Amino acid sequence: MYKVPYFEEKDADKVLAFMQAHSFITLIGYDNVYPVATQIPVHIYKDEQGIRLVGHIMKKTDHYEAYAKNENVLALFTGAHTYISASVYENPAVASTWNYISVQAKGKIRLMDKDETRKVIENLTNSYENPSTSPAAFHKMDEEYIERNLKAISGFEILVEEINSLFKLSQNHSAVNQAKIIEHLSESNDQNAIIVAQQMKANC
Repeated sequence: MYKVPYFEEKDADKVLAFMQAHSFITLIGYDNVYPVATQIPVHIYKDEQGIRLVGHIMKKTDHYEAYAKNENVLALFTGAHTYISASVYENPAVASTWNYISVQAKGKIRLMDKDETRKVIENLTNSYENPSTSPAAFHKMDEEYIERNLKAISGFEILVEEINSLFKLSQNHSAVNQAKIIEHLSESNDQNAIIVAQQMKANC
């Protein structure tokens, strides 16, 4: 990860909040030959054990085989990002850049058995479908259908051991430049640019 001290977010609560808001992650492993990756939603838990990422993946895939071989994984959390033109700076005759927030969580993955996997699927489904009203709620599914699909997937749990964060929001620029960047981005038609402007405002 690109690391510069003034871009590193020191507030652990802000980092966790970003992770929770961007929980559709890229999960990266290594099969002892090549890196492998899959994009997957996770639930994020913080308790006495620390931070845990819980989700599920398909079996008979390169990433499942890699996680079975090597428990060390990297979860990548990303959000809005945008080009920052030096044309809006007080001194525009310098390099332009890119603003973004990224969090990398390293840890060890544990693949789950069928009963644990079933619970993961139930929790995930019920977090997006109202169990009381949705016709797609977990308890509305046919038991045979559930059992058949459980054979093809595996739940997982990652105990996070290290978190690195990069909140690159022009902190290395003057207050005047930051204000100019925020104004410029806020007037954009690009939703990413508008979100980054809001993040910069909150960070000032």
